[in-house]
Amino acid sequence: MSKSRLIVLISGNGSNLQAIINQIESGDINANIASVISNKADAYGLQRAKKAGIETAIVDHTQYESRELFDHFLAKVIDQTAPDIIILAGFMRILTEGFVMRYAGKLINIHPSLLPLYRGLHTHKRALHDKATQHGASVHFVTPELDSGAVIVQGVISVKNNDTEETLATRVHQIEHIIYPQAVKLLTENHVKLRANRIYINNQRLQQPKQYGLKK
Repeated sequence: MSKSRLIVLISGNGSNLQAIINQIESGDINANIASVISNKADAYGLQRAKKAGIETAIVDHTQYESRELFDHFLAKVIDQTAPDIIILAGFMRILTEGFVMRYAGKLINIHPSLLPLYRGLHTHKRALHDKATQHGASVHFVTPELDSGAVIVQGVISVKNNDTEETLATRVHQIEHIIYPQAVKLLTENHVKLRANRIYINNQRLQQPKQYGLKK
């Protein structure tokens, strides 16, 4: 079975990138990361990639006059490696509709909430405000509408009575590091297709996202 080619886009620390690298190195994910691309030269995730022997590239968004020009050049860099999957792992850029549609069905992201709840920012604060009993993270296909793509995998945690935004964020990060590699593994091992914003695995519609929980 041939290995899937991945590209990971980052802007910062790259902890989810590291979780995926670990699972590839352990043999749990049958894939190669062809390149890690950052829009920031000082992103620590670039050092993680270099330590793992992965090629890196920097596409500095501040060097482009418009979002469209940045996305156009970013696409040119991506297309040099012809990836099977493009993974957004803390990539802090809102992508244009043209870019998203160019890679429809190949582009995935992780969001710190149980989508469709709490799209956008400040998810932990909003969950606490609503006195939610559960919170978590979702891996989803990227569509032009923000945080609205079909959800592949979710990680679920319980919200504790004494939780703050910081403690909740810490546990959400822990579950992210579990579910993002699981989503990548699912995509690399199965015939996963996105049709009309619905997920099909081996031609069977995924009725609800696969869910994982923390052991503690």
